[in-house]
Amino acid sequence: MDSIRNFCIIAHIDHGKSTLADRMLVHTKTVGEREMRDQVLDSMDLEQERGITIKSHAIQMDYEHEGKTYKLNLIDTPGHVDFSYEVSRSIAACEGALLIIDSTQGIQAQTISNLYLALENDLEIIPVLNKMDLPNAIPEVVEDQVIDLIGCDREEIIHASGKTGMGVEEILERIIEKVPPPKGDPEAPLQALIFDSVFNSFRGVIAYFKILNGQIKTKDLVKFVATGKQYDADEIGVLKLNMVPKNVLSAGDVGYIISGIKTAKEVKVGDTITHVESPCDKAISGFEEVKPMVFAGIYPVDADDYEDLRSAMDKLQLNDASLTFEPESSAALGFGFRCGFLGLLHMEIIQERLEREYDMNVITTVPNVSYLVHLTDGNTVRVYNPSGLPNQTVIDTIEEPYIRASIITSSDFIGPVMNLCLDKRGVLINQSYLTAERAELVFNLPLGEIVFDFYDKLKSISRGYASFDYHMNGYKPAKLVRLDILLNGEMVDALSTLTHFDNAYPFGRRMCEKLKELIPRQQFDIAIQAAIGAKIIARETVKAVRKDVTAKCYGGDISRKRKLLEKQKKGKKRMKQVGNVEVPQNAFLAVLKLD
Repeated sequence: MDSIRNFCIIAHIDHGKSTLADRMLVHTKTVGEREMRDQVLDSMDLEQERGITIKSHAIQMDYEHEGKTYKLNLIDTPGHVDFSYEVSRSIAACEGALLIIDSTQGIQAQTISNLYLALENDLEIIPVLNKMDLPNAIPEVVEDQVIDLIGCDREEIIHASGKTGMGVEEILERIIEKVPPPKGDPEAPLQALIFDSVFNSFRGVIAYFKILNGQIKTKDLVKFVATGKQYDADEIGVLKLNMVPKNVLSAGDVGYIISGIKTAKEVKVGDTITHVESPCDKAISGFEEVKPMVFAGIYPVDADDYEDLRSAMDKLQLNDASLTFEPESSAALGFGFRCGFLGLLHMEIIQERLEREYDMNVITTVPNVSYLVHLTDGNTVRVYNPSGLPNQTVIDTIEEPYIRASIITSSDFIGPVMNLCLDKRGVLINQSYLTAERAELVFNLPLGEIVFDFYDKLKSISRGYASFDYHMNGYKPAKLVRLDILLNGEMVDALSTLTHFDNAYPFGRRMCEKLKELIPRQQFDIAIQAAIGAKIIARETVKAVRKDVTAKCYGGDISRKRKLLEKQKKGKKRMKQVGNVEVPQNAFLAVLKLD
């Protein structure tokens, strides 16, 4: 066990951790020249296209130092705030962390929150300044920020560059010196933590684990503590670029297990694996349940695909444990699922993965958050969906979730960022200058206000320089109303939203205007109305497409024309009773981008 080192990489999005991981893999000859490409650990098409890490990836490197061969287990982690759950799982399987900071940008909000996650788990932190080859690097300023943040010495900060490979040797040596080997007893009963899993259509569920105590051999009979199911370990092994089978793994090792599990529900991330004959006393503690922030409905475009969508969601949940879903139905869209996401980017990625990996065509409804509704009879219900809101007469108060948001921006953009947060009903808690050029603003904001387009607006007003991180901060009472959209008097439940009373009028008006542009014209007039309860607050009309029935009348008596027009009018009236209005898919999405 002395020769094993388990470590992860934590950084803000786009600070170059995937590139630095590539250099380490090349330096330790884990990846040959022929298999090498940029972002080699980011195996998903989406990750390659967007240049972001979505999934944690584990890989084992062999490195020789002072005549001894060390096994280095690297777990690469995402940097975006929406995937912080992935980061927390990777950190649970490590003893050390590389804190990578871009030497041109300095410390960002997500760096700080991921660092706190690592410190809570008592990880050994190794600070690294990346992108030192760039001409606009400001190492002295960034070093001061790092020293303020973690209280290390200036000499401990490694200067590196993922592009040129500078400092990689020093990083690997520092990992061996500083990161403690895993603690554990190879002779004790088996205790292994599942930190990730993936579905393979040929081999079933593959679970990735880290062994804390004991050892596991091929063909051992094991059981998963949380589900209580028993399996044979058909194949175990370590994760190189591909899976490498081994006969035995012992305490401290990070590896995978294939045991022919066919149903995704039987593997829970954070579960403990142990032997059936001599089980461990208790499961591994300290694993937290995921708390979704944003809820949206996902429905199949074709109602017959419902079961296919369910199995696709099961497999996706296996690979992304932060996704939660439960069945629901809607009058407009039929049967589908109410899904919980960690944020809007997470929602977008899940939707894309459903379309690409499982070939599902889906409609996503307006995202919203969960509210606590206190009723007049003293009961409290949790509402995830505007259509589930009880009648206005029985509601006493509605409480909405608040977040504590930390925004780090350059001092030039403090004014616009403050205005944006105050427009979203935010309350400024604290403002502090990290350096002369950079300030941190801490706001209390309603989560419902930032769900739509807050992050995009923040990026555009700060020219991409502001970074944003948040955590939940309880519930507070708010004056909320349900805004319904009616088409020809029929309510479209998928377009209903819960919104603050002050925003309801302008929001309803903008929604009607937007739908007028998007709904195709029919043979009859379509009334688009926004309503709060029984009160209509805005209306637009999509005019009918009408045939010129009087074109064949030239001259003659006016009564001939009138007769034809009356006949047409009757036909339109009858058509309005039987005709129904199709709401196109882009109308559901347009609501998200109203401005």
